[in-house]
Amino acid sequence: MAPPTSRCFDDLVAEGAAAPTEGWDFSWFEGRATEARPSWGYARSLAGRLAEAAAVLDVQTGGGEVLDIALAAAAPHRPGLAVATEGWAPNVAKATELLRPRGVPVVASPDEAPFPFADGAFDLVVSRHPVRPHWAEIARVLMPGGTYFAQHVGPGSVFELVEYFLGPQPEEIRTARHPDRERADARAAGLDVVDLRAERLRMEFHDIGAVVHFLRKVVWMVPGFTVEEYRPRLRDLHERIESEGPFVAHSTRHLVVARKPRP
Repeated sequence: MAPPTSRCFDDLVAEGAAAPTEGWDFSWFEGRATEARPSWGYARSLAGRLAEAAAVLDVQTGGGEVLDIALAAAAPHRPGLAVATEGWAPNVAKATELLRPRGVPVVASPDEAPFPFADGAFDLVVSRHPVRPHWAEIARVLMPGGTYFAQHVGPGSVFELVEYFLGPQPEEIRTARHPDRERADARAAGLDVVDLRAERLRMEFHDIGAVVHFLRKVVWMVPGFTVEEYRPRLRDLHERIESEGPFVAHSTRHLVVARKPRP
């Protein structure tokens, strides 16, 4: 499918504004935006870990899509117990619909709240793109010898787009989520970080509708984003894409593997 750059600004914006934002299915962007994937292949690697686990907790599962793919790949050697949490009501409903047939309950739990599970309940805790990792809670619910396996968003991710709309950001915001800081936080919670890898990945936005949908879906990029408020900047960016080609940004990701020591 060719990028629809010849279409008018209002039509593209309307499409981006109307597209559903529930879950973490990004298939809507096909032909309209691209993002390189980390070399470690999170879903594939997760499937291997699930095949060896007995009790698994997926934190902030979104719409459950990644866990569903990994469980399917791990079958028939899937864990005896798998549970997911999610804090956003539309995603709770979407994840429940997707994961219930696999026997995975989805617990509605606010992102900032303590996990509603007993100490040492899981030998594997996983998460893909948590808003903020709750290291103390991760350590609490892991059994001794258990593992936290996750892909986190790194520092300054997609900041070319963020700063296009918001202007230059303070250094403390640009460096938040730095892997070195997360390593220190994990250690402070009593976990041993056994693997930490970071990559910077190219993204391209081929039309302004993709930009609108992305900012509606990933709401923390430009907090409070609305088409009405940012219409002049959107129109300028549309004209830039039309004349110069795709808007290029870079996401940052890091893979974290941490283990709870045995006594």
